[in-house]
Amino acid sequence: MTDKNKQSFEEQIARLTRAVDALADAIKPGANAGGKLPNTGNAFVFDADACALQPVAHVSAPPLSLLIGIDRVKDSLLENSERFANGFSANNALLWGARGMGKSTLVKAVHRYLVENIEQAPALVEIHREDIAALPKLLTLLRGAERRFILYCDDLSFNRPDQDFKALKSVLEGGLEGRPSNVIFYATSNRRHMLPRQMIDQEGATGIHPNEAMDETIALSDRFGLWLGFHPCDQAEYLAIIEGYLAEFGLNTAEDWQPAALEWAKTRGNRSGRTAWQFVQNLAGELGQFVKF
Repeated sequence: MTDKNKQSFEEQIARLTRAVDALADAIKPGANAGGKLPNTGNAFVFDADACALQPVAHVSAPPLSLLIGIDRVKDSLLENSERFANGFSANNALLWGARGMGKSTLVKAVHRYLVENIEQAPALVEIHREDIAALPKLLTLLRGAERRFILYCDDLSFNRPDQDFKALKSVLEGGLEGRPSNVIFYATSNRRHMLPRQMIDQEGATGIHPNEAMDETIALSDRFGLWLGFHPCDQAEYLAIIEGYLAEFGLNTAEDWQPAALEWAKTRGNRSGRTAWQFVQNLAGELGQFVKF
């Protein structure tokens, strides 16, 4: 073989090697569905159009110690999440109940705790309600990846049992393949069954047996092994939440802030963690300070 032929042969071998490597990358677990998995980062938003995870540089999440008045649900979700992070069996979780009582905040705070305390913590991936139909693609993207993922959908609800409702119900069971072992799904909703009560009544009025209507309604929530209910806080809990924030940010006010805090809640018609945080932001502004997590 001449030197020229030898060089040409070696170039062909090199091209073939590159092609084989590219094919291996394309078919390895986690690289399917035309999607992309970032190598770094702890939090992402799912881009349904690109079937890819977009990194989130900063997640606004308080430390768990500041979440007051929800100790039972806080402990339950943390324990479930730690089991999952350590490779043990864990359940999908539905956080439901009163507005502004920390459902989504708890998910993010638990994830913050995992990142700070577990070496290989799961990544948090948010999927928007309007992208639920693309959830099977997301699971295909993540299936077989080395990392573990907490999928999170905020304010998940349906006006009727539509295709997205039925798709999510099927996906949570995982179909024939089952839910990927490296994925868990957390959702928040103001409704326990994610459908308005009048939908059940309407289904019954159209000739469907009431029990059948109820079965269809609760079929989705039944896919969540962990149900965590959130309820309005009382006055003492509301003030304790504010007091925790004031201490966390070192907001020193010479005046008695409690009457103002109660008036703040009264004008908004409710006492909640969200209302407490909004009061703290207002107070910080009055003191010429800026607060955020």
